[in-house]
Amino acid sequence: MRIAIDAMGGDHAPAAIVEGAVLAARDFQVGIDLVGDEAQVREALVGFDVTGLDIQVVHAEQVVAMDESPSSAVRRKRKSSIWYANQRVADGHCQAVISAGNTGACMGTSLFVLKPVAGVERPAIAALLPTLTGTSIMLDVGANVDSKPHHLVQFAYMGHEYAKRVSKLPAPRVGILSIGEEESKGSPLTKEAAQRLKQSPLNFIGNVEGRDIFNGNADVIVCDGFIGNVALKASEGLAEAIMQMLRREIEASVLGGLGYTLLKPAFKRFKARVDYSEYGGAPLLGLSGISIICHGRSDPWAIRNAVRLAKRMHDEKIATHISSDIRADSAASAGTATIEEGQ
Repeated sequence: MRIAIDAMGGDHAPAAIVEGAVLAARDFQVGIDLVGDEAQVREALVGFDVTGLDIQVVHAEQVVAMDESPSSAVRRKRKSSIWYANQRVADGHCQAVISAGNTGACMGTSLFVLKPVAGVERPAIAALLPTLTGTSIMLDVGANVDSKPHHLVQFAYMGHEYAKRVSKLPAPRVGILSIGEEESKGSPLTKEAAQRLKQSPLNFIGNVEGRDIFNGNADVIVCDGFIGNVALKASEGLAEAIMQMLRREIEASVLGGLGYTLLKPAFKRFKARVDYSEYGGAPLLGLSGISIICHGRSDPWAIRNAVRLAKRMHDEKIATHISSDIRADSAASAGTATIEEGQ
């Protein structure tokens, strides 16, 4: 397997990206194409022992800035590292693309270059979140802000396959994020989507609330991209705030310092559970190729783990299973509509 990595994307590029790529190539035995300004990428590689590692440098003369307009990047920067990295996948040289660059540009470029798989109307960004019992998958967390009911149904199938094959859950529990568990609550969008999901073969458990994102009551949580992105950013902010508040309380007294020494292993484990770098990145599901969007602040460990995720998705043929599920659902829906019209 080969993976194209946008070496110029992210707050700490190219140094952190290159280091993460070296870690991944060594740990997972995959081929890596580092796409970016060749001089800067090769300079960042100096000091690393890459003997026996399949790492290539692919030159790209343009870079998309973190604050650049996504639409402008897609239209005017088709020689950028983000564009060339996606093109490596579209041309068949690589099977996955990873970038910690401008999120909108990453998403827009992947949508334009890789295209959705058969049956998928709207690809969705899926985020893996820690829960009391393991992890949950929430989607969409930013790709779509004007979803329709059938789009949410497609998101549910995407999340189902991701949870089943990447998280290894045999029958993932799927819920729709709403303002209450009762069927009568929610927006017209969530109500209609819920009715459709009740008729699907998925393990649909109905409405779930915000607290269910982290308590482990659902394995897949479906929502539109606007709500999902707000929930994700709020969750990230809360996790960082909790860590800072704990640190301040511990540092406020001598006894706190002594207690920290005893509890340090537990705090370290907690940080690992809520640290985005442990999950690597968020896949843009529903595309013909694998595209993983990483946090702009990604460090080498996050890039390494994004490669791990890409490899797992490739091995499990996620795109193929998503396309198969959604086409089957479309056929079933069309058959039901035909029967109803004939009555």
